[in-house]
Amino acid sequence: MDGQDYLNQISESAKPKKASRSGILSPRNLKIGGIVAGVIIIIIVIASIFSGMNKKPSLKTNIISMRMYMDSTNSAIGSYQKKVKSSKLRSYSASLSSVLSNTSGNITTYLKSKYDFKDSQITKKMKSNEATHLNELESELFNAKINGILDRIYAHKMAYEISIITAKEHAIIEKVKDTDFKETLTTSYNSLANLYTQFNDFSEGQ
Repeated sequence: MDGQDYLNQISESAKPKKASRSGILSPRNLKIGGIVAGVIIIIIVIASIFSGMNKKPSLKTNIISMRMYMDSTNSAIGSYQKKVKSSKLRSYSASLSSVLSNTSGNITTYLKSKYDFKDSQITKKMKSNEATHLNELESELFNAKINGILDRIYAHKMAYEISIITAKEHAIIEKVKDTDFKETLTTSYNSLANLYTQFNDFSEGQ
């Protein structure tokens, strides 16, 4: 080996070797880690979505919603009861309005004592839902009036509204623990059940 060959050999051995990339930070391991992290994030997002979907409204929310439904129905009654031709149907309607007013007042009292509830706590979504309900109900009654069939449609719609309200009352009666409030709702339920029959059986010949 001549002098130049020897110097070349020394130069080669002195070059810094490339760092090994076969450890944790190797491209392959980094890629696998990124995939695993992505999968975990997707699972968390999906789980949170399904958790939100399966979350049922609280008893308090259901009670507030029922009171709002009663109030919006009663608002429509106030607008159209006087326009109904049948005196018998107006009488049924006045009884329905009275039951809804009394029950709504009792619900408000219960909410205040049990949950320290204030109307300012009602969410925008709940207000929007009830605004939609009232608008749809009044629109149907308005169309019935201009078409000369208000009494028939009014009786039908009030029977339907009663069926919705009594279903809400029944669900809450099954869950609420307070015996006085349970009795209040039961009394309302029974009164509404009688009124349902009167509205449902009404015919314009009466």
